[in-house]
Amino acid sequence: MDEKLHFKPFGLSALALIIIGWGGLYFVITMTLPLVWSRWGFFALLLMALTGTALPIVYFLHQRFPAEPPAEANVIIRQALWVGVYGATLAWLQLGRLVTLYVILGLAGGLIAAEYFIRIREKANRRPPVIHDDNAS
Repeated sequence: MDEKLHFKPFGLSALALIIIGWGGLYFVITMTLPLVWSRWGFFALLLMALTGTALPIVYFLHQRFPAEPPAEANVIIRQALWVGVYGATLAWLQLGRLVTLYVILGLAGGLIAAEYFIRIREKANRRPPVIHDDNAS
């Protein structure tokens, strides 16, 4: 992909996720009781809110520190989604009082390692060279 990514599609998506996520979280926290469906809604809305908040930051970091080959749109969205998954998972683990420093660091390390290996796999789109035999007729 040779053309530069523009912020407009990411900005509109981020704005929608931020408004729905944080607005929905405000509604769930202030207007509902902590029953099963409101808890599920809390985690889904938290994932949306954190992903929408991280999307412009991840886009900016990819523009500021470009990689070779440059990151595509799916990479930026996936990395912002990792932030949402990380935050929602920590909030879920906090319900059972399972969050410790080692869990925080281990989960972050695991997600970073997963993204690292996915990026390595994407960069390794090596095609074997095609050898043309000019002497064959």
